[in-house]
This record gives sequence, structure tokens and C-alpha cells, in this order.
Amino acid sequence: MTAIRLATVLAGLMIYAMSVCSQVTYDRILNAAHEPGNWLTYSGDYKSWRYSTLDQINASNARDLTAQWVFQSASLGQFETTPLVIDGILYGTGQDNRAFAIDARTGRAIWRYQRSLPDKVQPCCGMVNRGFAALGERLFMATLDAHVLALDRKTGNVIWDVEAADYRQAYVFTLAPLLVKDKIIVGVAGGEFGVRGFIDAYDTATGKRVWRFYTVPGPGEPGHESWAGDSWKTGGAPAWITGSFDPELNLIYWPTGNPSPSDYGGERGGDNLYSNSMLALDADTGKLKWYFQYTPHDLHDYDATQIPVLLDAVWQGQPRKLLVHANRNGFLYVLDRVNGQFLSATPFAHVTWAKEIGSDGRPVIAPGSEPTEEGTRTCPGALGATNWFSPSYDPQTGLLYVASSEECDIFSGAPQKYHEGHDFLGSIYVPESGEKAWGALRAIDPLTGKKMWEFKYSSPPWGGALSTAGGVVFAGDSEGNFIAFDARTGQDLWHMQLGAAIYSSPITYSLDGRQYVVIPAGGALFAFALAAK
Repeated sequence: MTAIRLATVLAGLMIYAMSVCSQVTYDRILNAAHEPGNWLTYSGDYKSWRYSTLDQINASNARDLTAQWVFQSASLGQFETTPLVIDGILYGTGQDNRAFAIDARTGRAIWRYQRSLPDKVQPCCGMVNRGFAALGERLFMATLDAHVLALDRKTGNVIWDVEAADYRQAYVFTLAPLLVKDKIIVGVAGGEFGVRGFIDAYDTATGKRVWRFYTVPGPGEPGHESWAGDSWKTGGAPAWITGSFDPELNLIYWPTGNPSPSDYGGERGGDNLYSNSMLALDADTGKLKWYFQYTPHDLHDYDATQIPVLLDAVWQGQPRKLLVHANRNGFLYVLDRVNGQFLSATPFAHVTWAKEIGSDGRPVIAPGSEPTEEGTRTCPGALGATNWFSPSYDPQTGLLYVASSEECDIFSGAPQKYHEGHDFLGSIYVPESGEKAWGALRAIDPLTGKKMWEFKYSSPPWGGALSTAGGVVFAGDSEGNFIAFDARTGQDLWHMQLGAAIYSSPITYSLDGRQYVVIPAGGALFAFALAAK
């Protein structure tokens, strides 16, 4: 055996041994904030802060970041994964339901997996997947043909495979699952095709479905009266982004998307529960404990599928458990996460569809903002003041970092007949001509809604944020710039042009005494660190 072959075999055996020995437990995920060398769940921890206590990279040395490795996913399209890093191995998913494990030091592939998808899969917004959940020696993935899988973490082989819904009816999964205790939680996409949304929990050992919560209530269920006629059958309200979890309250917080058809409400009279809402579900049973609807009877595709951030803070002189939500409709909301009580809502972008959010939490609709056959200019546009990409909360600065868009659209609406498996929009929206759309990374005080600083982008962003104890916020823009900001001032400390738009959020981890930052762009993963000494 040659020296090169021997070294390769030994390296593979070392990685394999590490993988066998490193068990991912629920307790590890509960305490993920105390294990900054890894990235164990989609948002970094159950509170969804996307914050790391690593501080080797800081505001004084970020300018010295250099590329360490690049991993090619072997696919094009929007690369939206948030990888997991578990004891030296990075696990990610890619376009077309690809998946991979790589050495987190070098970017060298350990295994690759790709699901064979049927021809008639119809995702709304690209053949995307946002990542894994992990428990024990298993990885869990939700697929574009509406299946949930368990993969062997060492080999990528399928352990179990269950069908959640019929992909021919346009049900798809694009999100990263959430591991809670011994259950995998997933929410379905497909609101643009008139599906009936749901959130599922599956047993991690067997794949058996433990519970399902329909986000559009059927006959006899609370909230059914908020859908006129039979509109509930094609009501949408998808749940296509990963939620958050409070282990003390045993509540899962899951956001939902638009009602269907998205921009025409003539045949779905009522508030259309539980679309555009935050749902608090019992983690063991899936029972609804409370809900808050941000945009009743939505007519502008203002999905509430943005990451809920959980904070414990003093509110008006009293300690409270809070949920902070930068919403696609342009308002930053603060709720009591124990009972769902509305506390405040402040605009963080230009808003014309509502005058304000009333003291009861319901929007005060601006006259003339509804879509018409001729078209109505409304802000934010259909892509929202923000979207699915993750915010980050930094406990050192007390600031929430939100990638924001400034864009208005011309909305028009008209009746549309439903056809199974076909788009069901009831509308056309076009970007407003004239003023150019733009974006920004904004640092916001989550308790007051006050903007503390912003860094302007030349176009609306699709990448989220990561904050660290080094006083650095990392984020990317649609022009392919990956940027390190001073967390307190917004100063550009360092940036790198990656050659393709960024459609994801960064992560960070440490190995052998070095802190790495990883971001997807184009069809590749890029890893950065300070130069080795």
C-alpha cells in the first residue's frame, strides 16, 4: 500500500471512529449553547438566536479571515442549507434533495446521498432543502416528494422512509426538521398550490407518525368558521420553516404561511385561521395551546414563516418569557410566549398596507390597499419586508439582526378555479416600476423596535445572519458578498466576493483550537478562518 493510500485509509478510519463514538443526544441539543464547537440544530439552539459564544474571530482581527476550503455540492439552484457540525463532521443538504457528510477541517467528502425524485414534484420556489436534524447516529431529512427519512450518520444509507402526503397534490417539504425529545417535527410547504397545511411529529426510532396538527381547521374544529364555504379544503397555511422550542413550557412555536389563493379573498371570507399565524403546540401531543394571527384574511402573500426568537427579558418592569418575530408584513412583534398575549408591534420597513397594529394585535388596514383588477401599489411587496432567512440575536449587544427588503409591488386579484396539483394564486403581482428595490441588514432593539444601525445592500437580500461573542455579525447579500460586521456599529470589517448569490445563513464551529465560519453560495460551501499560526 502506498503512503498516499495508507494516509487516506487512516484518515477515513479516524473520521469513521469519531462518528461512531459521538452520539447526539436530546440533552446535548438542550445545552447546545454550551457546546459552541458544534452546530447541533438548525438555528443553533432551541431559542433560535443563531448566536455563538466563540470569540477567536473578533472585531479586531476579522480583517484577517482567509478561505480554508470549498466543497462543491454538484448541483445548481438556490443552496439554502444550514449544515450541522457534530464532533468534526459537517452534514448538509443540497438542491434536488442531495445530502452529504464532509470533514469539517478540510471539506473532504465522506459520503453523498441523493434521493430519486418523481418527475411531477412541484415546489413553489425551487428544488431546495434547508438541512438535517440529528439524534443518536441518525440524521433526519424531509424531502420534496413529501417523505420523511432517517439516514445513517456514518454512511448516508436510508434507515426508514415514510410518506407524509401525496406529492401529486403538490405537497412538498423544504425545511430542516426540528428534533424535540424523541420526535422529529416537520411542516409542509405548498401554499401556492392550495394544499391543506399541517405540522407532523414522527417517532425517531420507527418513523411512525405520532401526531398531526392541521393548520387549516376542518368541520367541527375550532377556527373552522373562519373559512367561508369549502375554502378550507384548499386553504394553504403551509408551515415551511423550522420552528423554535421552549423545554420548560414544553411548547413548540411554529409559524405558518399564506391562505390560498394568496391574493384573492373573495371566496374565502373570514380571518382564515390558522394562516399567517404563530402556533404554540404541546410537544408531546401536538395540541394547540395558543395562537396569534399576524395578518388575518391575508391578500398580499405575507407568510408569517419567519423564525421566532425566544427571549427572557424584563417587559414594563416585569420579567416575562417573550417571543420576538420580525414578520414578512413589515412589523416586528413581541408576544408573551406563555399565553400568546400581544405586547407590541413596530414597523421595521416601509409599510402601506396597514396604518398600525391595534392594541388588540389586529392590523388597522389602510384604505385602498387591497388588490384590484387594475392593480394596487402596496408595501412591502409579495416577497416581504423579510422572508424565511434567519435573524440573529446577540445577548451582548441586546440587538436583533434582521435582513430586510425595501420593495413595493403592484397587486391585482381575480377569481381562480382550483385544479389539484396546479398553482392557485388568484393574483398577479409585479414589481413597482421606477424606484429600485434595495435591502439592508438592520440591527434592532427587540424590546422597543428602534433601529440602532443598518448596512444597505444594493438589492433585497436572501441571506440571514449569525452573531458571535467576538462582537461580529456575519451575513451575505444577493450579489454574493459575504460580510463581517461590527455587531455594535455595523461597520464593514471584512468581506469576500463568492461569485454567486447567498441564499442561506452562516454557521460557526471550532476544531483543533480554530474557529471556522461556513456559508453556502451558488453550488458550494465556503469555509473561512483566521490564518493558522
